[in-house]
Amino acid sequence: MTSDRDDLGREILPIPDRPHVGMVTYDAKDPDTSFPAIEPLRPPSGAPNVLIVLLDDVGFGASSAFGGPVSTPTAERLAANGLKYNRFHTTALCSPTRQALLTGRNHHSVGMGGITEKATSAPGYNSVRPNTAAPLAEILKLNGYSTTQFGKCHEVPAWETSPMGPFHQWPTGSGFEHFYGFIGGETNQWAPSIYCDTVPVEPDRTPEEGYHFTEDMTDRAIEWVRQQKALMADKPFFVYFAPGATHAPHHVPTEWIERYAGRFDGGWDQLREETFARQKAQGVLPPEAELTARPAEIPAWDDMPDNLKGVVARQMEVYAGFLEHTDHNVGRLIDALAELEILDDTLIYYIIGDNGASAEGTIHGTFNEGILLNGASDIETAEFMASRIDQFGTPQAYNHYAVGWAHAMDTPYQWTKQVASHWGGTRNGTIVHWPNGFSSRGEIRSQFHHVIDIAPTALEAARLPEPVSVHGVQQMPLHGVSMTYSFDDAEAPDRR
Repeated sequence: MTSDRDDLGREILPIPDRPHVGMVTYDAKDPDTSFPAIEPLRPPSGAPNVLIVLLDDVGFGASSAFGGPVSTPTAERLAANGLKYNRFHTTALCSPTRQALLTGRNHHSVGMGGITEKATSAPGYNSVRPNTAAPLAEILKLNGYSTTQFGKCHEVPAWETSPMGPFHQWPTGSGFEHFYGFIGGETNQWAPSIYCDTVPVEPDRTPEEGYHFTEDMTDRAIEWVRQQKALMADKPFFVYFAPGATHAPHHVPTEWIERYAGRFDGGWDQLREETFARQKAQGVLPPEAELTARPAEIPAWDDMPDNLKGVVARQMEVYAGFLEHTDHNVGRLIDALAELEILDDTLIYYIIGDNGASAEGTIHGTFNEGILLNGASDIETAEFMASRIDQFGTPQAYNHYAVGWAHAMDTPYQWTKQVASHWGGTRNGTIVHWPNGFSSRGEIRSQFHHVIDIAPTALEAARLPEPVSVHGVQQMPLHGVSMTYSFDDAEAPDRR
C-alpha cells in the first residue's frame, strides 16, 4: 500500500488489506515459492507534511504581522515567504473553533455549539463528536501519515476528562498517535496539568528552575519531529501545535515582559489608532476602511482612575510579552523543520487566535481570575493590585488584562471574543506557508475563509479523497472548501 499505487480505494477507511493472489507452495525448498513484499501504507507521492499552529485568544490587531503592537517575528517570517489571509474566520469561542478545525465540519454539526464545560443535551450543544465526522487526524493516519498533537485540547466532554476517560474523544482516540498537553480551556503555564497520551505527568522542573509550559511543549514537539524523520523519513507527518497561550492566565518570564516596559502608557484608545494606521500601511485593511467606534460599555482610557493606569498598563505589557514569547517558541519549531530540510515541503497554517481577544478580565483587569469567578471582585482594589504590580505574569499571579486592551487587540473591529455578531470575535489573521506548494510570496489574500476549510485544503494538498466511510460508518461530507485555488491567484473569486 505505497504511494505509487493509485487503486487503493481511499474513499473507504481503513483501506482493506488485500490478500495475496497467486500460487502458494508449502515447501521452502520449492523454487516456485515466493511471497509479495509487505509494503507499508503511505499517502500519494509528494504529499506534504502538515503543521497547524493555533494560538489562543489573540485578536486580529495584536500581532505585528497584521499591524499589531506585539512583535511576532516568526509570523512575519512565514508571511514574507507565504501568504497572509485577512478575511479568515473562527467561531468566537475555543471549543467550537477547535472542533470545527479538526473535523472540517460546522461546529454545531459536531456537537460543539459552545465550550465543553457548558454542554447541554440539546442537539448541537452536547460536546459529543458523532462518529459520522471522522477528524482530519484520523483520515490522515489511515492514509499513512504520522500524527501528533501538542498543547491544548478543549474538545473532550467534561464528564470524560478524568484519567479514566473514556478516551475515544481525547486526541489519541481522535486520530493522533501521540499527545502531550492539557485537557480543558486553560491551565497554569507555570504548573500545568499535563497528560502524555492519556497518562497524567508532572513537569520535570519548577518555574524557579526555568519551567514554562509553552517551552516544554515546544521541546517535546521538536523531539518528536526529529525522531519521526530519523525513523520514518519517507512518511509525512501531521503536527497540531496548540499552545495554551495567550489564554489567561497570562504567564511569561519577566524578561519578556520588560521588553514592553512603558510601551502602553498612552492607553488603549491611542493604541487602536496606531494599530489602525499600521494595518492600512501594511495593506491588511483597504485604504477606505474606517476604525469602528469604541462601545460605550468600554471606558475611555482618559476616564480610567489615575491610580489604576500604571497597573492596567502593566497588564498589557505582560500580555505582549506572553504573545511574543509564544511566537518565539513557534519559531523554535520552525527552525527545527528548516534544520531537517523539510520546511519547504511542509504545509503550515499559523492561525493567530482561535477567536478574538478575551474580554473576560473585566474593566480593571484582574490579578487572580479565581477571585472574579468566586464573586469576590471587591477584594481587588487599586491598592491591592498596585502592591502586586511586579508579580503580574509570575507564578504568584493568575492574571488577565482589562477589557480595553482586548478591544484594542481586535482593532479595527467591534467587540471581542464571545461576541460573534462582529468581526472582533471571529476574524483572525492567518498565515499559510508552503514554498513547494505555491509560488506566491509575501502577498495578501482576501478571500473569505473559515477554519473548516483547513481539512479539505490539507486533503487536496496530499491528493487524498474525502472519505465516504470510516471504520464502517458512513461519513457526513466535509463542510469546508479547499483554499488551494487562492494560493497563486490573489484575484480568484471567493468559493464561499
